[in-house]
Amino acid sequence: MTEQELFRFKKVEELKELGVNPFGERFDRTHLSKQIHDEFSKYTKEELEQINKTVIVAGRIVLKRVQGKAGFITLQDRDGRIQIYVRFNDVGEFSFNLFKHSDLGDIIGIEGHLFRTKTNELTVWAKEYTHLTKALRPLPDKWGGLQDIEEARRRRYVDLIVNEKAREIAILRPKIIRSFQRYLDNRGFIEVETPILQGILGGASARPFVTYHNTLDMNFYLRIATELHLKRLIVGGLEKVYEIGRLFRNEGMSSKHNPEFTTVEAYQAYTDMEGMMELTENLLSSVTKDVLGTYDITYQDKEISLKPPFRRVTMCDAIKKETDINFKEVTSLEEAKLLANEYDINVEKHFGIGHIIEAFFDKYVEPNIVEPTFIYEYPIEISPLAKKNKKNPRFTDRFELFIDSREYANAFSELNDPIDQKERFEAQLKERELGNEEASEMDVDFVEALEYGMPPTGGVGIGIDRFVMLLADAASIRDVILFPHMRHK
Repeated sequence: MTEQELFRFKKVEELKELGVNPFGERFDRTHLSKQIHDEFSKYTKEELEQINKTVIVAGRIVLKRVQGKAGFITLQDRDGRIQIYVRFNDVGEFSFNLFKHSDLGDIIGIEGHLFRTKTNELTVWAKEYTHLTKALRPLPDKWGGLQDIEEARRRRYVDLIVNEKAREIAILRPKIIRSFQRYLDNRGFIEVETPILQGILGGASARPFVTYHNTLDMNFYLRIATELHLKRLIVGGLEKVYEIGRLFRNEGMSSKHNPEFTTVEAYQAYTDMEGMMELTENLLSSVTKDVLGTYDITYQDKEISLKPPFRRVTMCDAIKKETDINFKEVTSLEEAKLLANEYDINVEKHFGIGHIIEAFFDKYVEPNIVEPTFIYEYPIEISPLAKKNKKNPRFTDRFELFIDSREYANAFSELNDPIDQKERFEAQLKERELGNEEASEMDVDFVEALEYGMPPTGGVGIGIDRFVMLLADAASIRDVILFPHMRHK
């Protein structure tokens, strides 16, 4: 332990000798700091004297200064900070000594009345001082803070104490999720829960986490998507369903990816990809306006508007604009491979023309997208759960939404033909044999569900974490997940 930590441990024993519980008892407060500022900032010094309002507050000492028989504390609670004035003549010798010997980081309770100081700062004049919790470790100094970003993410509890931005994001995130729920609930969607442990890999292209069930004597996957179970509920007649939940993908980590992340998936009977475009742009724009009060945001110094309608362009047209290649006219795999070689695209063993088209898009189009843009008509090879496009069966009625070079939503007219679906699963099995570890497995039960009849349906999945990043102007996904996965030190 450091010298300061040893000193604090000694103070624990001194508090016990004084009959004070170093780690406190229940304390009932009447106000949070923000409530005080919101309700009483409008009053002058004279008006506050006339009101003589008593408040009870509690929080952590983040600033402290003592001059003789009086002093000031800055108290920090969940919502912000409030200044406290402590005077010997008001709290008495015993409590004033507790105040004098307190440390930054200690948690205390204060009862007192509101007033304004000579500098006109709204302050609580303490009448009672209560020690609640002794902090045994010192806080990072107010100037340096937690300079190591990785350490801040490992010790989020410290980051939340010293970093106002971290607290703002922690509070903003549930507001965004509640707004998603309100929007969908108000439009007749039913919120449901589906299994996290799944016996078959499906619903997306991703590498899974694998676990083992002792009683059933079989392997399970932590779900990579909620899609196939939600579509079973459409078959069952629920018609409009959604789920907000965690997904797990055993893949690389970056500022855009965490192996455990949150999505909202919604499915609606009797609609299609176009209907999902309308739902997605109205949902995201409404949540933005609801939470921030505006459609216009600044993300990493870029001005972005989420006011609908969003731009729409096919994947092939987007590639043609950047490279002059029209992949709708490329029908030979050999020709596609030659183009890939010319444009420095790596071609893997399992690649068909559709995979090469996607690789062109990833390299030459995605990095240049800033404003919200729907990219649609995805190749069939990379869309095993989407309906074929009527005009060109090489492509599907699928879109992804991109904002500032990142994917935010994936949606399509859902494939409800059980015969076609079985063939798509079989094609995925062949890809697995060729080395594609992200290909889906055969889900016989899902095919059987479709055989009972699923109405024409549209579905969409939206990444909650990335959307929180966007609205919070956070550079990394690890800054919007309270406890991101990280390598142990």
